[in-house]
Amino acid sequence: MDEIVKAAMAKWPKVPHCYAWLALDARGNWRMRDERAQALNLAGDTIRNPALQQFINRNYGVDDEGRWHFQNGPQKVYVDLETTPYITQLLPTQEWRLHTGEIIALPTKVYLLQDGSIVVQAGDRLAQVDDRDLIDTIALLRKDGTSITDDQLCTIIDTGHCEGILSLQWRDTAIPVQLCTLAQLMQENGYQSRPRLDTVDGKP
Repeated sequence: MDEIVKAAMAKWPKVPHCYAWLALDARGNWRMRDERAQALNLAGDTIRNPALQQFINRNYGVDDEGRWHFQNGPQKVYVDLETTPYITQLLPTQEWRLHTGEIIALPTKVYLLQDGSIVVQAGDRLAQVDDRDLIDTIALLRKDGTSITDDQLCTIIDTGHCEGILSLQWRDTAIPVQLCTLAQLMQENGYQSRPRLDTVDGKP
């Protein structure tokens, strides 16, 4: 977190928080959602200013209630998540790069979701793979130690069950792959997808 943000938090500790105005989409784009976007349930405008993107990335975190937010000076701007709190790309160097720019050296858990999406996790970094890198990620999947076929993958997704051992081959490590839904995954980690004002913030 930026030092200037820490100083503002200490100086103005009771600034009201902001809800529904900032979102993270499934490709790792920050989106600003004005009143019209909120009313019509639109994705919002993509934030394209590099300095602002980096500022949000550096001051992005989660509170004790599992609500992800951008600490904008003394104010928490809570984030609506389209999928997971982080989005990751698979680089040609065979590294995972989060939308914040952070590199994951080795995922500790991998999940295959009911819609065919893949999520990797390292600590509290729960990151859905950018759909533009999904084909390359699927190529890393193994069933009983051998490359998975399209038919096998479709059957696993359709049935929600795998006859055999499903894993993701990451360099020299075979990481077990668990089948689940996004809702289950978020609930298990205690994360909220759409934080809103509640009794935690002193709603009358």
